[in-house]
Amino acid sequence: MIWAALRSKFLTLCSDLGWPMAEARARVALFVTCLVDLFRPTVGFAAVRLLEAAGCTVEVPRRQTCCGQPAYNSGDRGDAKTIALQVIEAFAHYDYVVAPSGSCAGMIRQHYPEMFADDLLILPRAEELAARTWELVSFLVDVRGMTEVAASWDRTATYHDACSGLRELGVRDQPRRLLSTVAGLELRELPGAEVCCGFGGTFCVKYPDISDKMVGDKADDIAATGADAVLAGDLGCLLNIAGKLSRQGRPVEARHIAEVLAGMTGEVPPIGAPR
Repeated sequence: MIWAALRSKFLTLCSDLGWPMAEARARVALFVTCLVDLFRPTVGFAAVRLLEAAGCTVEVPRRQTCCGQPAYNSGDRGDAKTIALQVIEAFAHYDYVVAPSGSCAGMIRQHYPEMFADDLLILPRAEELAARTWELVSFLVDVRGMTEVAASWDRTATYHDACSGLRELGVRDQPRRLLSTVAGLELRELPGAEVCCGFGGTFCVKYPDISDKMVGDKADDIAATGADAVLAGDLGCLLNIAGKLSRQGRPVEARHIAEVLAGMTGEVPPIGAPR
């Protein structure tokens, strides 16, 4: 575990300084996330394709489960800690842990150390895991130095900034940089791109009326751009937005950014559309 942490820091330093690395293939563990696993596995396949294109060796630990965020957000710290311990064990021996979700990555990076702040035995392990955990697009740009992709997509799209990725991890410019290199894609800025769509995990269950108003406003803003598609880095937001757009009868498709960057738009339908 200590070697993995030191190697991870060395690879990150080399990337930041622009130094050539004798061993460029970082060993990356993909944190698939619950929603990707259950509703949109193609996002996971797209993440693997992008990580391999960035020179990484990708593994998917079979012991992984939820990151514990639903329990944590509901105030169930006991179960959240139990789940977090399992995640810490499952991802102990990799250079990096990467998730196609700012929400799950933010949970591990920001909240695992907070949960174990009073546990001197577990805290160092939680902090060590947090230090090498990244959201997918941020990892590609900020760690691996990716500046362009080989994908093409003849669409006009707009981008929604998911709350956790933006506020907890600083993911904003990285997605736009890579999307600007997708051949044929015109990216239109979304008014209020940083405003929550109303999903918020358990928030939409606890406060459905408020959530519906928020996603309704988001759908109106998306439609006002005249874009053919809306993209984001968190599947929870996209499921919420896609559902509202569909109920409103708006012909705007929703996709995870990983599928677009990986050139998989021709292989899978938009979220919520039949195969």
